[in-house]
Amino acid sequence: MTITVLLVDDHELIREGLRRAFEREDDVQVVGEAASVAEGIAMGRKTEPTVAIVDLRLPDGSGLEIVKSLRAQSADMGIVVLTMYAGDNQLFDALEAGASAFVPKSAPAEEIVAAARHAASAPRSFTAADLADALKRRTTPQGPQLSPREAEVLQLLAEGLGVSQISRQLFISDSTTKTHISKLYDKLGAGNRAQALMTALRLGLLAAPDNSQ
Repeated sequence: MTITVLLVDDHELIREGLRRAFEREDDVQVVGEAASVAEGIAMGRKTEPTVAIVDLRLPDGSGLEIVKSLRAQSADMGIVVLTMYAGDNQLFDALEAGASAFVPKSAPAEEIVAAARHAASAPRSFTAADLADALKRRTTPQGPQLSPREAEVLQLLAEGLGVSQISRQLFISDSTTKTHISKLYDKLGAGNRAQALMTALRLGLLAAPDNSQ
C-alpha cells in the first residue's frame, strides 16, 4: 500500500530535502506541500494523506493548530511534528495535540522517514526518541531548580532584554540582576546567554520562541 505524505514547512529547502528522502522510498508518495498553518489545514483536507509532516513554527501560527485540525479530521491519519526546539514542553504539547511522532529537525532524514512509517502504521501510538527520559523528568523533576525570580530573569533574557532593561522591569538593581544571571549560568552549566537559553529549552525550563520571523 502506498503511503501518501503531506509536507508542511515554511522553508522550501527543508521541504525539498524531505521530498527527496521520501521519493527514495518505493512505497511513499508526496501528495502535497504547504508553507503555513492555513495552507497546511487546507491541503490536509484536500489530499487526506496517510501521514502529515508538520513543522512546529510557521509564519502564521503554531503547527500544533494543524495537528489538532488534522486529528479532528481523522483519527487514523499519521502526524509527525518536526521542530528546531525539541524541549520537553514542545514534546508534551505535540503529544497532547494528537501527534503520532515528534522528531527534531536535526535528526537524519532516515529517522524522519522511519517516524512517518510508524505514524502510518500506528497513528494513535506516540513515539519520540527522548520520550522515556522526558516522562522521567516530568514525574521526577531533575536538573536545576530555579527560584521564581531566576525564572523571571531567564524569561526576560529569552526575550532579548539586557541587564538594565531587566532591572527596570523587575525593579531591582543592576548588580542584583547580574547576580541572578550569574547564578542562572552556574545552574545551567552555561558560559553565555545563548548556551543558557539552549540548555533551558532542552530541559523544558523555557517555552520555545514565538512564531514571529
